[in-house]
Amino acid sequence: MFLLCWCHFLFTFQSASRYIQKTKNILKCVLCVPIALCVLYFTGPSISYLVGFLPMEKCSLERADLLSLEYGVDASLDFWSRSDVQTCTSWKAPVLWDGMFDPDLYDQTHSNEGSSVALTVFAVGRYLDAYLETFLKSSEQHFMLGLPVTYYVFTDLPEKMPDIKLAPHRSIKVIKVDRHSRWQDVSMMRMKTISEVIESDIRHHCTHVFCFDVDQVFTGRFGSEALGESVALLHAYYYRLPKSLFTYDRNPKSKAYMEVGDFYYHAAVFGGSWKSVKALTEACYQGIMEDKKNNVEALWHDESHLNKYMWLHKPSRVLSPEYCWDTSIGHRRDIRVTRLQWAPKHYETLRTG
Repeated sequence: MFLLCWCHFLFTFQSASRYIQKTKNILKCVLCVPIALCVLYFTGPSISYLVGFLPMEKCSLERADLLSLEYGVDASLDFWSRSDVQTCTSWKAPVLWDGMFDPDLYDQTHSNEGSSVALTVFAVGRYLDAYLETFLKSSEQHFMLGLPVTYYVFTDLPEKMPDIKLAPHRSIKVIKVDRHSRWQDVSMMRMKTISEVIESDIRHHCTHVFCFDVDQVFTGRFGSEALGESVALLHAYYYRLPKSLFTYDRNPKSKAYMEVGDFYYHAAVFGGSWKSVKALTEACYQGIMEDKKNNVEALWHDESHLNKYMWLHKPSRVLSPEYCWDTSIGHRRDIRVTRLQWAPKHYETLRTG
């Protein structure tokens, strides 16, 4: 009898152990799904194409005049011309897509307002030869045409500046900066440099600031409809993905740490009034320096800090990925026009030496 009970116990225990192990394996598979999807998204064109069919949230406002209006012309935005995408945020800011706005109305409004724009771009080391001339020439064809524009080019090689023919009321200022040994430091320390130049120069001459990475090419109108108090850009690789896949910094020791957010923003393009951009760059720089003191580096460097700032201080205007698109993603039905495109990346040569 004892032997029978003991055998029964062993059988029950082994069955329970197998059940627990099976449950663990299932949980592991479930947890791996988001990671696997992310890997497939970035490596498989077919998966990337399928992601384009994932639904976006929809604007809850019936009319544009219910927005938190920055300019009267924003009331003319046509949300329902783009029923395929999200056209406003939960805090009543517009998300700009092709077909929603009348470019002439915006140009006239900002001309009457006396808007003027500072464009900042860093071309350090080999990035100057690889990208700067194409960036500036394409900007002259597409960026804020009809408005006064001042380019602020930050470089360690001012003597190698390309000769660019500029339209009337457009000028270039070249500012020498130090070259850091790590590209990550160039990326992060630009926040300090932009803030300082806004204080010393830009605020006396320009109403708005836009900050760009240099490895991009303007391919279509990037106009006055993009101007606002605080402007963020939806990242081309994340705008249709579930929020659980957003690559926020998840390290609680970092000042960029986030558990949740609204969108995933791309630091290749951001802007706003000079006051707002100064506040953003100062806050990001302070976060970066606090991390350095604690021997921490945010996952995506200044972009992680920018996402944290935009979570705490909501942008008043959000740009769709057509304002910074990577053609290697492939065809997307919702991207009717590309206004700025990623240039080919050559990190293995540009980020060494």
